[in-house]
Amino acid sequence: MKKNLLIAVLMTLATTVLFGLVYPLVVTGLAQLFMKDKANGQLIVQNGTVIASRIIGQPFVGPGYFHSRPSAAGTGYDPTASGASNLGPTNHALMDRVAASVTAAKAENPTAPVPVDLVTTSGSGLDPDITPAAAEFQVPRVARERSLSEDDVRRLVSENTQGRQWGFLGEARVNVVGLNLALDEKSPRR
Repeated sequence: MKKNLLIAVLMTLATTVLFGLVYPLVVTGLAQLFMKDKANGQLIVQNGTVIASRIIGQPFVGPGYFHSRPSAAGTGYDPTASGASNLGPTNHALMDRVAASVTAAKAENPTAPVPVDLVTTSGSGLDPDITPAAAEFQVPRVARERSLSEDDVRRLVSENTQGRQWGFLGEARVNVVGLNLALDEKSPRR
């Protein structure tokens, strides 16, 4: 009995050190060595200050910016509270929120159908991307607010649209942070 207990304790200690310390340190070291940008959150730095991450959605509420998907993470885009609302499709709170979002979007662009990703949250609540249709829906408002032609804004959307990964995985998407940074570069806000 003592021998079995000693073996169990030693095995617990060995696996704790191996898989709780050594393995994470090796993986972290390799990530820092071979893919530092990805390992550190794909941060965007301007003038020596971190302003955003390419992989975490952020709220853009001004009329001169493209808006992200709604977020269910905490109070909105809180990476420490990532997660979906878990409201089912027949939940009245969800239906009321989506209906209000559709009404607000229709006021912005009454002739176009509202893309679903502009009125529903993603599973994590931190999705940094919208569909090209969601970006196209917002083009008239952004162009009007920035005093740009719709064609110029569409060109920016096209330049910031990523296709399917490896040509067949996922869907085409537009990173909202990247698009808004490109928009600020072309037409700075005052």
